[in-house]
Amino acid sequence: MKDKLFAVIDVETTGGGISGNRLTEVCIVLLKGGEIQDKYTSLINPEKHIPVQITALTGINNEMVENAPKFHEVAKEIEDFMRDAIFVAHNVNFDYNVLRNEFKQLGFEFNRKKLCTVRLSRKLIPGLQSYSLGRLCDSINIPLTNRHRAEGDTDATVILFQRLLSLDTDGQIFNSFLHAHSKQATLPPHLSAEEIHELPEEPGIYLFKDKQQKVIYAGKAINIKKRVLSHFYDKMSKEYHLGQETYHVDHETTGNELMALLLEAEYIRKHYPKFNRAQKNPGTTYQIISYINQRGIIQLGIGKTKRIQDSIGTYYNRALATEKLELLCEKFKLCPRYCTLQSSTEKCSHYKLKNCEGVCDGTEAVVEYNLKVTEAINSLGDEKPTYVIREKGRHFEEDAFILVKEGRYQGYGFLDSAVQIASIEDYEPFLKLQESTFHTHKILNSYLRKHGEKNLFYFEEEVFA
Repeated sequence: MKDKLFAVIDVETTGGGISGNRLTEVCIVLLKGGEIQDKYTSLINPEKHIPVQITALTGINNEMVENAPKFHEVAKEIEDFMRDAIFVAHNVNFDYNVLRNEFKQLGFEFNRKKLCTVRLSRKLIPGLQSYSLGRLCDSINIPLTNRHRAEGDTDATVILFQRLLSLDTDGQIFNSFLHAHSKQATLPPHLSAEEIHELPEEPGIYLFKDKQQKVIYAGKAINIKKRVLSHFYDKMSKEYHLGQETYHVDHETTGNELMALLLEAEYIRKHYPKFNRAQKNPGTTYQIISYINQRGIIQLGIGKTKRIQDSIGTYYNRALATEKLELLCEKFKLCPRYCTLQSSTEKCSHYKLKNCEGVCDGTEAVVEYNLKVTEAINSLGDEKPTYVIREKGRHFEEDAFILVKEGRYQGYGFLDSAVQIASIEDYEPFLKLQESTFHTHKILNSYLRKHGEKNLFYFEEEVFA
């Protein structure tokens, strides 16, 4: 490491996420052979308002930067100062991305090899409770003054970096972190490379957890390792903050994408992770319901709910529910008024449905009409099949299955490929019960549209008797 030039850097910013962050202060210390060569430090006019909470943290206010140079005025000076140097910082991705975005706004590409003193410390000084700069300095007796100012934090990071250099006597750790194919500089600071290395390259779900082991993100993947790493390559502000709060990654292999999708939906419903956006909303379903009105007529209607409940039929938008109700009304000669397809309290006068046999004006007997409604309801029940989807298991001697009973998702399981299945009850010892939700129904419907019935095995309802 003696011949390499390092630029130890700390920046202060306006806050507001990676893309909205603007520099307010920068400090750069050049080292070679472990010795300080030069220092550059300057306030920067961010050309935007500094929030009160940022001033409370750093002490840098709008008045202090009013007459400071803007970044475009010092960009070439900064680039020249640290040219050919390896970019070093505590939690390097933050400082690196802020500077790179500043250069990008000027139309210049900023690319450097980089080293993270958080990750180096975890490797060379293992077992500490915290690797934040303040706690780390306290633990190993490094003086830290003027905290949360660029120069104060840089000076402490320089001492830390010098100590890390001395601990890696043969340079093996540093070289491994600098290797072109190393993921060390890309990974979040609190996540061990070993944990990522052990992730399988198979279908399944993965869970990002914070320091308290709380699930903060749940995802599904065809290749778990590849998908997890893609989060850390992504430079979006959301992905950056996700990485900063991730301390552990758990996973569960499923053998196939369908089960991964269903498990992802279950974990999001169960844990409501901070960084998941999709599927947090339970979704609105429209259900065809029946009830007996004051005249004793079985009346049909459309109910709106957030839950999948037992009903005559469940649909994912009002138009589909209305279309099905109109088909029933036409096929079984029902009254549009008593199917809530018109709001009039008089004799039915639907614009399209004209074959009502007169229950609304007393021409048709209620008893006869109710028999037709019952027949219509039974016809919808026939559209709720019981079936099992068989998919690939987690290894070649195993099958995965998803059970749907009377149109309602029951859960999933794994069984040996050689197990003989004669009835639906044969699946029960292997079944892991799950909740049927708006999202699981959408996932299954999408699967059936894409794959048809090639993996489906139907069972007659009598089997449950």
